Amino acid sequence: MASYAHPDSAHDLLDLDINTLRQFIGLFPADGLSKVLTGYLSSGISKYPLSAGTPDAPDLSEGGVALTQDVPVSQEDCLVMMTEGILESKSSTLAHCLLGDYYLSLEEYESAVETTRKGLKLAAAEVKKTGLSFQRIRDALNSTLATALIYYQPPRNHSEAKDIFRGILKRQPQFTSALIGIGLILVEEEEYVEAIDFLEKALEQDPSNGRIGAEVAWCQALSGNYETGLSGLQKYMEYPQMDASKPRGRELRAQTLHRVGVCMWELDPSKAARKSRQGAYARFLASIKANPNYAPPYTMLGIFYEDYSKDQKRARQCFQKAFELSPSEILAAERLAKSFANEGEWEIVEVVSQRVVDSGKAKPVPGSKKRGVSWPYSALGVVQMNKQEYQKSIVSFLAALRISPDDYHSYVGLGESYHNSGRYNSAARAFNYAETPTDGVQMKKSGESWFTKYMLANVHRELSEFNDAIIGYEEVLREKPKEFGVSIALLQTLVEKAWHSIERGYFGEAVDSANKAINVAIGIAEYKPGAFNLWKAVGDAAAIFTWVQEKLLSFPSEAIQSLLRQNFNDEDYNSQSGLDGIGAAQLESLVSDNTDDTQSILPKALHASILAQKRAIVSCAGDTHAQAVAWYNLGWTEYRAHVCLEQEPEQQGLTTYLRASMKCFKRAIELEAGNSEFWNSLGVITTTINPRVAQHAFVRSLHLNERSVRVWTNLGALYLLQGDQELAHQAFSRAQSNDPDYALAWVGEGIIALLYGDANEALSHFTHAFELSESSSLLTKRQYAVSNFDHLISSSTATSSITALIQPLFALQQLTFQLPYDIPHKHLGALFLERVGNHEAAIKALTSICETAEQDYETSESASALARYAQGKTDLARNLLATSSYASAVEEAETAMDLLQDFETDSSTLSLEALAKTKLSARLTAGLAHYYLGDFDASIPYFRTSLSETSSNPDIICLLAEVLWAKGGEQERDIAREQLFAAIENSGRHIGVVTLLGAMAVMDNDVDTMEAVREDLDALRTDKSLSLHQLARVEKVCDAIGFCLGGVSEEVNEARRSVMLTPWKHHGWQGLATVVEDGSFAAIMAKKTARRSVPPHGELGAVGLAKAYAGTSVVGDAQRAILLAPWEKEGWIALAEGVKGA
Repeated sequence: MASYAHPDSAHDLLDLDINTLRQFIGLFPADGLSKVLTGYLSSGISKYPLSAGTPDAPDLSEGGVALTQDVPVSQEDCLVMMTEGILESKSSTLAHCLLGDYYLSLEEYESAVETTRKGLKLAAAEVKKTGLSFQRIRDALNSTLATALIYYQPPRNHSEAKDIFRGILKRQPQFTSALIGIGLILVEEEEYVEAIDFLEKALEQDPSNGRIGAEVAWCQALSGNYETGLSGLQKYMEYPQMDASKPRGRELRAQTLHRVGVCMWELDPSKAARKSRQGAYARFLASIKANPNYAPPYTMLGIFYEDYSKDQKRARQCFQKAFELSPSEILAAERLAKSFANEGEWEIVEVVSQRVVDSGKAKPVPGSKKRGVSWPYSALGVVQMNKQEYQKSIVSFLAALRISPDDYHSYVGLGESYHNSGRYNSAARAFNYAETPTDGVQMKKSGESWFTKYMLANVHRELSEFNDAIIGYEEVLREKPKEFGVSIALLQTLVEKAWHSIERGYFGEAVDSANKAINVAIGIAEYKPGAFNLWKAVGDAAAIFTWVQEKLLSFPSEAIQSLLRQNFNDEDYNSQSGLDGIGAAQLESLVSDNTDDTQSILPKALHASILAQKRAIVSCAGDTHAQAVAWYNLGWTEYRAHVCLEQEPEQQGLTTYLRASMKCFKRAIELEAGNSEFWNSLGVITTTINPRVAQHAFVRSLHLNERSVRVWTNLGALYLLQGDQELAHQAFSRAQSNDPDYALAWVGEGIIALLYGDANEALSHFTHAFELSESSSLLTKRQYAVSNFDHLISSSTATSSITALIQPLFALQQLTFQLPYDIPHKHLGALFLERVGNHEAAIKALTSICETAEQDYETSESASALARYAQGKTDLARNLLATSSYASAVEEAETAMDLLQDFETDSSTLSLEALAKTKLSARLTAGLAHYYLGDFDASIPYFRTSLSETSSNPDIICLLAEVLWAKGGEQERDIAREQLFAAIENSGRHIGVVTLLGAMAVMDNDVDTMEAVREDLDALRTDKSLSLHQLARVEKVCDAIGFCLGGVSEEVNEARRSVMLTPWKHHGWQGLATVVEDGSFAAIMAKKTARRSVPPHGELGAVGLAKAYAGTSVVGDAQRAILLAPWEKEGWIALAEGVKGA
């Protein structure tokens, strides 16, 4: 508010004759200037009244009514009359001067500035027109303008105001108004010492002016010298300017009494002094009596009543009055806002805060030393958060923090707004900065800070940073041990972490989180056993174990049983046992002696999950929406029990758990028919039972949420099961357009491609689905692995490299971890392990498969179990052969052949093609095992039988030839040669036949055969389809033939020829390095080309690369060779020779 040390009015400065003004008004009452003069003289600003007959003009400052007919009836009427007059006398400089001064008295500084600027332009025009200076009216206008500029948008206009005052002082150094004006500017800038100097100079010019003296005393008080300021203010209270009989005197007296009270308040801050009604309190009350429209004393009285008299009602009334009178009373507004906030009156808080913001007093003006206040913006932010207007609340809190960067609660509010609007990273930064500022800011904290840590943990939870979230919740719970909201958030986060771990394939971590969640739930149940979210989370935690069945032994049966019995009788569970037959008996059986059998634990985990979901239904009996959600949760749990326990080929139709699931979803729909997820669930349940009902449910769900990718995919699956591939394709395509990253839609398209016979397209879809899917998706892994294996065994272009097999193998290993009793896919995984060379793991898996199949056959005596057992034995024998366990391989292979004889007359279980392949594998395994055991006579019959059944397969011919040659008899060797020559005639240049025939010719030194074979070998050397291993065999035989036919020189030529044919491959360089005298260059080239042949550029393995390094005879390369393949002797030999040579 403007200081009442403002100089005399413009009328006083102009020193106009009052009688002349009255005569002008009497002669020209309708003139615009007369109206301005009438309103001005009636307002109480001038020291002269309008009428000479009434020496004291009525005080209209409080909206009173005059009894005379020649004055306006109220202060508002004065303003209306003056504004009407100014419109009629737009060219009157005097009218603008008086109206500007009136605006200044009303604290309408913007209007005062505009009006006086117009007046100065008119005065300048008159000066130019008449040649007269009109200095007095120009000084009056400039004084009013500069004084208004002090308070209009401070301190931006202070420099202009100073320039105006200094311009006046150059002509009139003792111009009191200018001295006062500069002093007031310095007061606004809080330069109190300099302000005192200027005001004292003004006081020297007019020692009897109590207004100036009171301002000097107040500046002394503001500078910290309250005692001197108090004595000065009390002295000037007796000056005539403080005469309460005059309007301006009353205003100045009220201001001075308030300032006296403030000085007394600050001089003695003791509670007794401030509580005394004879001290500052009396001065504030006297100030209000002097001028009931002066706001500051109301604020101080409000503080008195609130802090010392403990009268909240009167305090609020005082604050309301102060704020109604002036929006500049920031302290009153703050106390008022806090009072309404404590009572939850947020609409009033918004009104108060918005008015402070609109007043412009909250934000500091650039360049001003005055600090702004941040609480109005913070309060607006809180109100906007309650209205869920989070974008607005973010703007409000940011504005508050620009004013007060150390406002802890504004940072918390900003973080909460970011969190609620989904901007979690920004929320995390806000909460982290509130707790640990990085730039040395000391936060102003009041009260507990656990809520910030709780909200930060919520942010981490939303960002899937579950470990940080759990740490945050646990830290809060150490401060607030039984804070239910935090405890349930921790429980839900642990469950969410478990699901997230399953989706990422971290199954052990998922089980650990589920166990920890159950332990947390036990603690919550001790003091809040009736919470719906508690039992929902317990049910989910128990269900986690059904998704990671390899870890079922970790299921805490006793803890779950104890938890379910917390504040609940066993018999109460029987109230819903009619739904699925699960009640108190199943609760009792959760703990039994048979705890080592995972198959017996699976039903317990499912029963525990179902019982927990039933408990959740009981916990929310009075909440319809929660009831609907609880029935929905129970429905999926029942369906999970159906999938795990009932979904077998021989158990088709409406089983117990499937029926229960359907009833649950129907109940949920009855309670909340507008939920699309409920209809989708009903459609899933009824897909195999009643397709019409399923289709209706899916269509209803899509009506409620047309963009649901899951519903479109489920609808496609329904059409697929009904044999309508075209509609299924349309549904899957719609799902893909809604969400291209939804894996199951791609699986559906892959199945359609399979039905149309396009295996390559199907594999492409399954591969893409596997790349998109989460680890929890079983169908995606199954289809991807099976399709990959089918492609591997059916396509001639398929590669068997580890890089191509690692993904399907990884998928099957995850599948085995989730469903250890899924025998078909476990068997498939063993076949993949065999192909990547991990025979030990394959043997372990196949042994388990055989044991399971044997137990199944002993129980059911089914042909399918026997076939599975025979196939497992065959594959087991083959892997035992690969690990050099020849005796065991023979035993397992012969067992398999014995078992397979039962299927020769029955092709219903095993097709003729599958039976032939299985028997061939068993015979070849037995033959090779006998061969490696040295029992050649026993091996030959197996090969001959295999040869006859495969129509002289060249690979089997090679095996038989090797066995016959190894036997050593001339007759056997002749038969071997004959078989190989016959194979060449039938199969052409078969790599195995040609190299074996060449090797035999070298051993027999048969020149004719060597020359004949050499032509075929040269052709094979340029065959790009050969693998590195096959090419090495060819090169080795070529080198041997060259040596036999031409000695060392021809051997060198063969090596050179090999390099020329394939200079980018290391085999030729390695061969050249071994046959020339100085092979160092060739060895280095072999090393370089070998390095370029390793994955992903080639297929060279660690052994091949190690041999290339070992061939350089360099100690460093020998060490690298050992590092690459420490089991190979070449690296060690090279290292020994290198060290010895050094």
